[in-house]
Amino acid sequence: MELEQVILVNEQDQSVGSCEKMAAHEQGLLHRAFSVFVFNSRGRLLLQQRAVGKYHSGGLWTNTCCSHPRPGESTEDAAYRRLQEEMGFQTELFHAFTFTYTAGLDKGLVENEIDHVFTGIYDGEILPNQEEVMDHSYISIIQLEESIEQFPEKFTIWLRIAFPRIKFWWLDQFEHSVALAG
Repeated sequence: MELEQVILVNEQDQSVGSCEKMAAHEQGLLHRAFSVFVFNSRGRLLLQQRAVGKYHSGGLWTNTCCSHPRPGESTEDAAYRRLQEEMGFQTELFHAFTFTYTAGLDKGLVENEIDHVFTGIYDGEILPNQEEVMDHSYISIIQLEESIEQFPEKFTIWLRIAFPRIKFWWLDQFEHSVALAG
């Protein structure tokens, strides 16, 4: 079985090679990633609880799905692929913003990513992959903000970092059509 590869990048997000995924996280190498935030038509965000067996951040709550594009794969194509693989559905996605972060994780791993954030709207059936996802739930932005403030340790670091910008995006998209508390 071939080991999963990530795309190594420079600070301008230009590819400079590839590396085995675990080695990139052990060495803290800068690589390309993506995070998908799917909302329902009522403006509630679909969160997943990562399976306990994941190689890091197991059992933590996070955005709808996240991963890394493979060498030769566009970031957008990878976002669609992983949304199907993790959550069992497809919906149209839109690039919202990109951010860079470095953070220590459990098991001595380091995230050093340029993270491309995609958003979408979906109201259909969710069929999560049990190897990837332990649980899932829709939550209002206000409830999520309160939960992150009270219990930050229950959420992945990238969700906590991206949340203020996602909240701003959400307000721009939903403030006129959905009540904040949902």
